[in-house]
Amino acid sequence: MTTIPNTLTLGTARITYEIRSYFRAPDSVFFTFLFPVVMLALFSVAFASSSDIQAGTASVDYATYYLPGLVATGILLSGTQALGVDIAGERSDGTLKRLGGTPLPVLSYFIGKIGMVLVTTLVQTAILLAVSSLLFGVTLPTDASRWGTFAGVFLLGIATSSVLGIAISALPREGRRATATIVPIVLVLQFISGVYLPFMQLPDWLQGIASAFPLRWMASGMRSVFLPDAFASAEPGGSWQLGLGALVLAAWLVLGLVVCALTFRWNRKDG
Repeated sequence: MTTIPNTLTLGTARITYEIRSYFRAPDSVFFTFLFPVVMLALFSVAFASSSDIQAGTASVDYATYYLPGLVATGILLSGTQALGVDIAGERSDGTLKRLGGTPLPVLSYFIGKIGMVLVTTLVQTAILLAVSSLLFGVTLPTDASRWGTFAGVFLLGIATSSVLGIAISALPREGRRATATIVPIVLVLQFISGVYLPFMQLPDWLQGIASAFPLRWMASGMRSVFLPDAFASAEPGGSWQLGLGALVLAAWLVLGLVVCALTFRWNRKDG
């Protein structure tokens, strides 16, 4: 019987393996790891000569405005998209079946995957913040309470996105179709969740749809960290609604765990 310490030890070892595998895939590095940085640079340069975005008595430049949504997008890309595509591929090429024939516990496998997401997203976010500050002059928060909010949204977002990535990996019937199945879902969520378009400019019915999904709440949570308080007036209800956002993320986390427990198998035939 596998003990908890052994499960944790194997899971920790898997984190190192997963990180190495992640950075050996150039497409993952560009479309997941570097994508938010590239998009921040694109928007910042494209709108460099445009007037600042205003809300109430406060105004920010485009680099500052887009930063929170791109931080949230990085979490979703690294968790839901990257894990969904990766695990679907491993199921299709027989990797999961081979792992199922070893003493590796399923929990250790999950620890490796989620640990990889945590580490790569931390590095990705650090690079994004450094680029925004050093190259585009974004003023980062100095208030400890804002960074506390950042840590809460970040960690809950990582947990939720990772679990949903594992759950959604069961959707593609073949690994080669995983990208075509998962990426459009993630892309649509980015456009309706206030990442690329101001959330309040979207139709009410589209805001309602977006509010049922995690990215909208991760993005607004990050806006509460990086944007002036006056920008809360541009949010639905005129506030950041951090408590409601936490509840929505927690609900998706629980739902994802249930789906993982019901659907994840080392292969499709052993269920």
